[in-house]
Amino acid sequence: MAEIEREAMEYDVVIVGAGPAGLSAAIRLKQLDADINVVVLEKGSEVGAHILSGAVLDPCGLDALIPDWQDKGAPLNVPVREDNFYMLGEAGKLRVPNWPMPPLMNNHGNYIVSMGNVCRWMAEQAEELGVEIFPGMACSELVFDDKGGVKGVVAGEFGKDADGSHGANYEPGMELHGKYVFLSEGVRGSLSKEVIAKYDLSQGHEPQKFGLGMKEIWEIDPAKHREGTVTHTMGWPLGDNAGGGSFIYHLDNNQVYVGFVVHLNYKNPYVFPYMEFQRFKHHPIVADLLKGGKRVAYGARAISEGGYQSMPKMVAPGVALLGCAVGMVNVPRIKGNHNAMLSGKAAAEAAHAAIQAGRSGDELSEYETEVRQGAIGKDLKKVRNVKPFWSKWGLIPSLALGGFDMWTNTLGFSLFGTQKHGKTDAAATEKASAHKPIDYPKPDGTLSFDRLTNVAFSFTNHEESQPAHLHLKDPDIPVQVNLPEFAGPAARYCPAGVYEFVQEPDKDARFVINFQNCVHCKTCDIKDPSQNINWVTPQGGDGPNYPNM
Repeated sequence: MAEIEREAMEYDVVIVGAGPAGLSAAIRLKQLDADINVVVLEKGSEVGAHILSGAVLDPCGLDALIPDWQDKGAPLNVPVREDNFYMLGEAGKLRVPNWPMPPLMNNHGNYIVSMGNVCRWMAEQAEELGVEIFPGMACSELVFDDKGGVKGVVAGEFGKDADGSHGANYEPGMELHGKYVFLSEGVRGSLSKEVIAKYDLSQGHEPQKFGLGMKEIWEIDPAKHREGTVTHTMGWPLGDNAGGGSFIYHLDNNQVYVGFVVHLNYKNPYVFPYMEFQRFKHHPIVADLLKGGKRVAYGARAISEGGYQSMPKMVAPGVALLGCAVGMVNVPRIKGNHNAMLSGKAAAEAAHAAIQAGRSGDELSEYETEVRQGAIGKDLKKVRNVKPFWSKWGLIPSLALGGFDMWTNTLGFSLFGTQKHGKTDAAATEKASAHKPIDYPKPDGTLSFDRLTNVAFSFTNHEESQPAHLHLKDPDIPVQVNLPEFAGPAARYCPAGVYEFVQEPDKDARFVINFQNCVHCKTCDIKDPSQNINWVTPQGGDGPNYPNM
């Protein structure tokens, strides 16, 4: 096929992804120099359409970036007023008091927010400063200079037919070049993954670890609503099958965020994260709250959980990784948005100084130094052993060990050094023959729902005539390897029902990819035990359209 000719546009900095990290970088660049040319490219149909987070926001990142955010109307409207933590049994609960917990676990001073709405507001602030923001622009390729460094991206390619050929309305998109390119795609971004592999940025670091976060928005009985209440739980229904926990956040307007996180290093391939979430809602602590209410939205997204020891090298020639593209979530706090904002600010300051010095296309090592030695690194270092303790010892021992280690780190030392994660989440998956199937109750349609019903509440949509954006490296592996050896885990780990094994009488099983259902969570790219699925971006504007996540 002949090489595609594309027009090119030149910028000082090209930013991929309009999340908290990318928008913070754009804002800070314009604060430092009103004349600097900055563009932000967002694959969602609008800013915020693909943003899904808990979220209880620590405002320290926003304080550093926009100190007068309150005067400017930032949508941080619900301060945390009550902070609860429970251990759950099948029907009962045990309240864990707040006083033994390290100070970093305290949520007072934080805000219950829709990060989608926070990002929409941040985009307004960026545009007022002169940042160009283009939603509906998926970035499908990196552009390299003649020395092998990153000099830009290809954005806005549309109109391919299902077989990959150019359709009648094909648009090749354009190249956007920058002195520096920032990748702020979030967890397991397709371009970030390519950069990490090409430049071997994970060398010398622990493998990244992940969780799958699923979330519903409910409108509940006003008599049950307690604005500003934050509740976290651990224990039932996961038991020994997997690590994870839940969150229940009371925002305003009688709405509640109900979420569930399953750590993706589970061994048993019969674990069905989505059904664990649905089963959780039948616990009395949740069911009593939701009865009489109405679910209004659903979504899912992978979460980076590796923390301090899993952050790869963040820079390569011409490119820097920001926020969750690196993995900056503080796992016990269940917070990463503040660090994403701080990383965007740090990257912007490093790029601005470099451009002022006449540099371009080199490594922004100053950015990485600031992340590792500054506020982000200090935040993550204190909690670095919580996740590996959980993986090695299970829930109860890890609570004791992790709590003790967080206290000692708060005081400036640790008795445990830095623990290792070991295997990737894909490699942690064991053969089905070593485990028993799990019997999940059927959703009742009132508190719990089947996947396809819930996916409709993500408002996801993909142009059906385009190529599937879920690529199989070997199309035979799902049926010939994953089905007999791992009981076909793709049919369970996907929270949107994208994958299914179809068995017809007297015929071999078929592996079907319903890519139209995809909510862009990236779990398949992470958890597939054969690492046979490669998630790439579909055409711009496709995917979920989250209203208030």
